[in-house]
Amino acid sequence: MPASLLQHPFMSASALAECNAEAMVQAMLAFELGLAEVQEARGAVPEGASRRMRETLEAHAFDPQAIAAGIASGGNAAIPFVKQARAALPDDLKRFFHQGATSQDVVDSALMVVLAPRLTALDALLVRCRAAAIALMEAHAGTVMVGRTLMQQALPITFGVKVAHWAIGLEQARRRLAGCELPVQFGGAVGVHSGWDGQGLDFMDALGERLGLSTPVLPWHTDRQPIHALGTALDAVAGAAEKLALDVALLTQTELGEVAEPSAPGMGESSSMPHKRNPVRCALIRGATRQVHGHATVLLNAAAQPLERGLGEWHAEWAPLLDSALLLEGALEQAAVLLEGLEVHPETMRRNLAATGGGIMAEPVARRLAPLLGQEAAKRVSAEAAETARRQGIAYAAALEAHPEVQGRLTAETLAEVTEPSLYIGSSRAQVRRAIAWLEGE
Repeated sequence: MPASLLQHPFMSASALAECNAEAMVQAMLAFELGLAEVQEARGAVPEGASRRMRETLEAHAFDPQAIAAGIASGGNAAIPFVKQARAALPDDLKRFFHQGATSQDVVDSALMVVLAPRLTALDALLVRCRAAAIALMEAHAGTVMVGRTLMQQALPITFGVKVAHWAIGLEQARRRLAGCELPVQFGGAVGVHSGWDGQGLDFMDALGERLGLSTPVLPWHTDRQPIHALGTALDAVAGAAEKLALDVALLTQTELGEVAEPSAPGMGESSSMPHKRNPVRCALIRGATRQVHGHATVLLNAAAQPLERGLGEWHAEWAPLLDSALLLEGALEQAAVLLEGLEVHPETMRRNLAATGGGIMAEPVARRLAPLLGQEAAKRVSAEAAETARRQGIAYAAALEAHPEVQGRLTAETLAEVTEPSLYIGSSRAQVRRAIAWLEGE
């Protein structure tokens, strides 16, 4: 697969550099050395053995390609890794290496170790998005724009409240992701620390602390709730980021032009149409997040695993879990830049409010006319005046004032007020204030 051309552009370059085969090998090594250390501290390994293991194996050049080749016969990376490590150790240490562990203990724990810095990076990016969104909300709390339902003009809102919904979605997902635990895995062959009795749980707890991972209630070989929770939390962030990108992309359309992506040399250019400024950041965000949605499906379908060890379900989790984190990090890097540099065009928003000849204000006009004309007549008159304004290119207030059923019933000042979009934005400003308070209140 030409991953550098088709997959990696959607991911974080810095994350890719850190999250590779060598990182997985080092995470598996951290598990094994940590296990030896906690076992030595409890008398299950001779004194000094864990230090000698560390000195030998940290200096050893593991062969990731050979480990990868060995997966075909063993089914996972831990088996060839353990073989390489044991081969590098002095004979008197070999039997104390990987003591009481099984392959799933190594792989699951190593994946959690590899994922830990990725979750930290995701949280930092989401905090960055939150700060940029708050700045936009404060700047545009009163910037009136068209609110659209079913892709059509509906009633006025403010751009600030639109950004508030993006920000709240991202922050809700951030808090959900922050609540996910990365638990250590240690249970041995069938998850009951065979041969170690009650000491096995003590090993597990101490190992989790040493690796900076959380401690599960029990080994979770076929209890995949931690993976289910993490996968769905990653997908929730993806959904919030995709919502942002979708809205921005729609608002950048030539006929709308209410916002634009941050400009950069060559960014958004077309291969054949020099005039275009494509919303490429939005495309990259949506391309990445849609892949995360697909990976979440794999993780959800692997939640029920048989007996004491998964047969293919466990194996299917590895790539989707790591890829989701890498894709999401790439998407959020783009989202942060997008929010920090988003170009907002209030004058175009104002122009689009008048695109229907003032018809966007027909609902409040009908409400104002109803006590004078009756409900049905008020709706008809407000619509007729809007159509007149659209056809003749005149102000909606003027069309209403000239309507025979309105003449003399409302003053010009009242008509100007009832047709002014900025005076019909409901709780938009209050929602922005409330959203900012919630976002800053953590």
